[in-house]
Amino acid sequence: MLVEETEEGRKWVEGEKQGWKRIDTEGEDWIGIQPRPIAFVSSVSENGVDNLAPFSFFNAVGPFPPLVSYSAMNLTWETDGTSKFKDSVENVKASSKRTSSAIGTAACATKEFTVNMISIPWAEQANFASIDTPHDVSEWELTGLTKMESTHVKAPRVKESAFSMECELFHTYDIIHPKTKQHTGTVVYGLVKCIHVRNDVLVDSKELETSGHKAKIVVDPAKIRTIARMGDITYGYVREPFRLPESSWEKDGEVIKKVVDKYKKEKGLGN
Repeated sequence: MLVEETEEGRKWVEGEKQGWKRIDTEGEDWIGIQPRPIAFVSSVSENGVDNLAPFSFFNAVGPFPPLVSYSAMNLTWETDGTSKFKDSVENVKASSKRTSSAIGTAACATKEFTVNMISIPWAEQANFASIDTPHDVSEWELTGLTKMESTHVKAPRVKESAFSMECELFHTYDIIHPKTKQHTGTVVYGLVKCIHVRNDVLVDSKELETSGHKAKIVVDPAKIRTIARMGDITYGYVREPFRLPESSWEKDGEVIKKVVDKYKKEKGLGN
């Protein structure tokens, strides 16, 4: 089925008639990817100061080993290549050898942090953690959020978060601007050592069994209501999640092929 063969699809395709806007990224601020999940990172400095900060350049990297990443733009960068890092980067990369070499080499370290998913009921508190506090001031004191002891790492997790990950530093990657050669940011890769998830935000086990899903534990987006960055100061969350079963060529291939061949013949699409 073509997109325009449904009513909603026709409306979507019709919108293209209004034309396109071209944005050259050189010299332009552009953040068009949405929604972007937000990592609420808890870390501890070498002086014992706890830090909390949200990062919308964040996502899962892969399951084996379980990795997540968040990217932080440096607060300043100088023409001589020196930079001033954000606390959430400074805390986890301290005393480790920082390099842009392949993942898994000398850049690995034992520094730790937690990543806490933000839900609608405490979005205002989390947003306040983005304030530019001095290095010796903890955002915990400003947000009204509650520290909860972690199992494997020193950094506390956020009690209000229904889904938290305890992470160990796996690698850091310096972002070097290709033209200016300035160090403008750092990507932090975390090895997930432990996950904490509240029972009240999980998909019912019977529903999982009925759907044939391989996973035994799945978070229900309608229950957890995690927020996402939509651009500028706009945020959103999933209101009406839907489930799409995956197809298997081994199981459905012959039927799919027949349907596609019939469709192409009816539409005169040829081979």
